[in-house]
Amino acid sequence: MNIQLLHRPGNTAAKVTLNPAEICTAESGAMIAMSNNIQITTTTHKRGKGSILKAVKRMVAGESLFINHFEAQKTPGEVWFGTALAGDLEVMQLDNETLIVQGSSFLACEHNIEIDLGWQGFKSVFSGERVFWVHLHGAGKVIVSSFGAIYPIQVDGEYIVDTGHIVAFNETLDFTITKAGKSWLHSFLGGEGLVCKFHGKGTVWCQSHNPSSFGSLLGSDLKPR
Repeated sequence: MNIQLLHRPGNTAAKVTLNPAEICTAESGAMIAMSNNIQITTTTHKRGKGSILKAVKRMVAGESLFINHFEAQKTPGEVWFGTALAGDLEVMQLDNETLIVQGSSFLACEHNIEIDLGWQGFKSVFSGERVFWVHLHGAGKVIVSSFGAIYPIQVDGEYIVDTGHIVAFNETLDFTITKAGKSWLHSFLGGEGLVCKFHGKGTVWCQSHNPSSFGSLLGSDLKPR
């Protein structure tokens, strides 16, 4: 599977080229366009391993109930993917490891990758984010999306990230939820609220814009239907 990212970084789209019999699994509604030799199969989980329970967990994590599998038939074909919000995409290569992805940031992956949901503990409840995050495990390519630009931060020890700016992180990292300032009062008056303090060694991928803050800002200006 060959992946090209075009129109970076503000309006990135992914062009995925598949050889015959190759399969790309993607979030429902992510397809922009495709060649006419691509066959689509829709399931609630990995093709051949359907599980309604895992599908429901995906919904809790902010993902769609269904996922689509794009397979090239007798000749090579291509599929274009994009996201609802303007921003960037990143291709990550997993080598028999697990990548934890914030809900709604998963876009597509090679068919070898297992897609599951992981309980992040009650600490996620207090972070204001979802308690189930997408766990991608295996060997192969993964495409994740961000609202705005996406960039990696190498963590070795401790690092603090706003909960709304996390796209993904290595399973080697653990995190705790804590206040941003010296006191809870200063944290909330300063508009920072709760943050994730990561521990360990690994990479956190962050997005430059916060979807929840953008929604709150825009929502008050929208006319009621």
